[in-house]
Amino acid sequence: QVQLVESGGGLVQAGDSLRLSCAASGRTFSSGAIGWFHQAPGKEREFVARIPWRVGGTIYADSVKGRFTISRDNAKNTVYLQMTSLKPDDTAVYYCAASQTLGVAGWQYSYWGQGTQVTVSS
Repeated sequence: QVQLVESGGGLVQAGDSLRLSCAASGRTFSSGAIGWFHQAPGKEREFVARIPWRVGGTIYADSVKGRFTISRDNAKNTVYLQMTSLKPDDTAVYYCAASQTLGVAGWQYSYWGQGTQVTVSS
C-alpha cells in the first residue's frame, strides 16, 4: 500500500502563488509516476501534471503549462506542485496520485490522497 498526503492548499487571490506538497509513505515504487489531478465543483476530475518517480520528463495539461511546475524530492518521498499566476478557474480540490505507469489518465493511478482545496478569488 502507498499512502499519500497532500498539503498546502488555501484561499488566495488571482495572480498569487501556492505550493502543494504530496508526501508518500508505505510501499513506494521504484518506477512509475506521481500525478496531480484536480476536480472543480460539478466537473470531472482532470489531469494537471505528472512526474516520474525516478527519472524522466514531466507532462502538464495545456491549461497549466508555463504556470505550474511539478518537482520531486526523492530523499523526502515528496512531490511538489508549484502554482503561479493562479486564476479563478484553477479553483478545485487537488489530488496527488501514484501509478506504476507513466500515464496521465486517472484510471492508471492506483493510490490517491485525500485532496486539498485550492480556492482562487477574483
